[in-house]
Amino acid sequence: MGKLVGGVALLALALFVFWGFLRTSDPFALRTLFALFIAAGLPAAGGGFLLARHFGVGRRIEGRREELRRDTFEAEILKMAGRHGGRLTSVEVAGELAVPTTLAEELLNELMAREMADIEITDSGLLVYTFHDVRHLSEKETARGLLEP
Repeated sequence: MGKLVGGVALLALALFVFWGFLRTSDPFALRTLFALFIAAGLPAAGGGFLLARHFGVGRRIEGRREELRRDTFEAEILKMAGRHGGRLTSVEVAGELAVPTTLAEELLNELMAREMADIEITDSGLLVYTFHDVRHLSEKETARGLLEP
C-alpha cells in the first residue's frame, strides 16, 4: 500500500511542478528546462517506478523468466535423451546442465508428471528416466496413416 500512495504522491508532485512550469514567462529557456527535468522528471520517474512495483510488473517478468528457464531445461533434457538412447539419470542431467541434482530430479519428475517420461529402477536401485517417444524416433520413417491396414 505504501508503494501505491508514494507513487501517486510523486506523480501528483510532478504534475504540480509541470503545471507551474507552463505558467512561467519563458518556459523554453535552458535553465527552466533543466529545472523542469529535476523538479518534475525525477519525481515522475520515481512515482512510475513505485506504481509499477505496486502492480507487480517485476513479478510478472520474473515469472515469465522462470517459465522460459524451465522450458529451456526441458528442451535440453529432451535433446540429451536423444543422445543417450532415451534413457537418463538425474546425475547425467545434473552433470550436463551444470545444475544441482535436486533441480535435475525436479525437472525429470515434472516431465514424468506430464507423461513425457517414465521411471524405471535398476537392480542396484538407480532411477532411470525413460523417454518412450525419444527411444522410438527411428521408427518415424515407417509411420503410416491411422486408417491404413
